[in-house]
Amino acid sequence: MIAFLRGRVLEKHPNRLIVDVAGVGYDVAVPLSTFYVAGEPGAEIALRVHTHVREEQLALFGFATPLELTVFERLIAINGIGPKLALSVLSGLEPRELVASIQRGDLGRLTGIPGVGKKTAERIVLELRDRLPQALESVGTVPAPTAADRLRDDLVSALSNLGYHRHAIDKVLDKHLSNASEQSSFQDVLRSSLKELSRA
Repeated sequence: MIAFLRGRVLEKHPNRLIVDVAGVGYDVAVPLSTFYVAGEPGAEIALRVHTHVREEQLALFGFATPLELTVFERLIAINGIGPKLALSVLSGLEPRELVASIQRGDLGRLTGIPGVGKKTAERIVLELRDRLPQALESVGTVPAPTAADRLRDDLVSALSNLGYHRHAIDKVLDKHLSNASEQSSFQDVLRSSLKELSRA
């Protein structure tokens, strides 16, 4: 089994890299998080690899960090989630944000990922909410909730209690939190979000 590759980027595409290792080209499927940090063709690269063998097919999935690999392997262990969907999940949310969303049980964020419906999101949370932190401790990458995470949680709770639909809340918060400065308070973002939600 191939567990690690070090070589040069031969070709680069949003969902795959071809890595030249001593003259041998390895076709490796990657999430967007790995694609973005990979250098341009000719650059050196090191990838942690999951080798997936099914019937007579062998596929390589590459990751820039141990966190990505660990989350990927936990996802494909869930019944009904294959490597392609797991890769889509990792591409849909930055790995640390994905872990935080699973720990919070944030179904709205998870169902916003293409290919992930409500049942799949519920299964991911159910299967990984308690197990994932333990798995990540072994690679020393348990993400602590940030101030931005706590602010978003508080805003979601407040707006949900006011009766707004979760999908609409997420859409508005994505916009207002991305434009907010570090000094923006809970009240500032809540006020601007309420103004937009009331117009919808």
